[in-house]
Amino acid sequence: MTEYPPAAAALPVSTSKSPGTTWQITAWALWDWGGAAFNAVMTTFIFTALYLTGDDFGGADKATATLAFAMSVSGFAIALFAPVAGQRTDHSGRRRLWLGINTLIVVVLTGACFFVQPQESFLLFGCMLIAAGHVFFEIAGVNYNAMLLQISTKKTIGRISGFGWAAGYLGGIVALLIVYFALIKPDVGIFGITSADGMTYRAVAVFSALWILIFSIPVMLAIPESKPDPNMPKVGFFQSYKELYRTIMRLWRTDRHTVYFLISSAIFRDGLAAIFTFGAVLAVGSFGFKPGDVLIFAIAGNVVAAVGALSAGFFDDKFGPKAVIVTSLVGLLVSGGALLFLDGKNAFWVFGLILCLFVGPAQSSARTFMGRLAPDGQEGEMFGLYATTGRAVSFLAPQLFGYSILIFGAQRWGIIGILVVLLAGLLLLLPVKAPPHER
Repeated sequence: MTEYPPAAAALPVSTSKSPGTTWQITAWALWDWGGAAFNAVMTTFIFTALYLTGDDFGGADKATATLAFAMSVSGFAIALFAPVAGQRTDHSGRRRLWLGINTLIVVVLTGACFFVQPQESFLLFGCMLIAAGHVFFEIAGVNYNAMLLQISTKKTIGRISGFGWAAGYLGGIVALLIVYFALIKPDVGIFGITSADGMTYRAVAVFSALWILIFSIPVMLAIPESKPDPNMPKVGFFQSYKELYRTIMRLWRTDRHTVYFLISSAIFRDGLAAIFTFGAVLAVGSFGFKPGDVLIFAIAGNVVAAVGALSAGFFDDKFGPKAVIVTSLVGLLVSGGALLFLDGKNAFWVFGLILCLFVGPAQSSARTFMGRLAPDGQEGEMFGLYATTGRAVSFLAPQLFGYSILIFGAQRWGIIGILVVLLAGLLLLLPVKAPPHER
């Protein structure tokens, strides 16, 4: 019979330790606020969607295929390196240092996108910069997520995690609005920047790099380095993979529910990502939205998701993360199912925003679930496994989305593929034993 390990390992977030100060919590959340410039501006809505996959780079089909290939390679790299990177920072106690180094690399790669000129010969260069930035951003995120346990207690981890997610959503909104009104919408943007030679979008890269850099500084100043376990032996890079294998085998023998959670969360998180990936596509193709409508909905959706993540943090601390995740997934299945049979903008506005309301809580509580399971001194390694399992199934929702369209003959039915992934994640999560959320 599978059981949790002893209490010291099962309850890593001690209520006896001092909680983070208001400044430390705010500084930690500001990293997510800044990182939204890479996620929302560079890789989702602006640089890749409107520039890198455009006609100047050989046509949308070729550019999109090249970008997709580059991102698949980056996903493999994340799966390969994330858990070992987290493990090594656990051993060294230099979590803040490696968060800073990886973030700085993301800043440099983002800024380097300024040199991607609107010519087909620059397509591969641009895709490589975005893909490499994605790798280092995810590895930085492993250390960032592990820091959550330094500034929270068992009674506050849900609220603080939700606050971080909310900051990320809101930071993306502010960055998108600045970019849109200062550079994209006007014929002549700030500092006399025009669209000639792709300068509008190249300037967006510079803005995004500065945004990430500025808002990553507070966490470097506010949160001290983690304290490594003095009994942990220092191992070389390749030896780290042997240690990782032993960790996975130990989890399978002594804490199988953690393995089950990693699998179930990987699946439902892929469904959550697909909602944002294909939401705009469905809005335009199936519900009559125009491009301007999509931007407005994206802003409204991020606001609603932020509110959901922030409020759900309190329910997480009161009822536990599993209850929040299950409720959110049920809400997503109901609202997503409604969109299968309703038409028009109004229907998408109502049920699309309900979808956004439940996405934030599911994402935030999945992180706190992992945080409550991670044994002391192994937070980085566990969040590395969390990142790796997510990457291992990241093909699932997109493929089922596409197959559903082919089978049923209309774009709208792609929703079925996303719902199937969310349902599978929910069913796999139900038998998972929830970690204690209060003493």
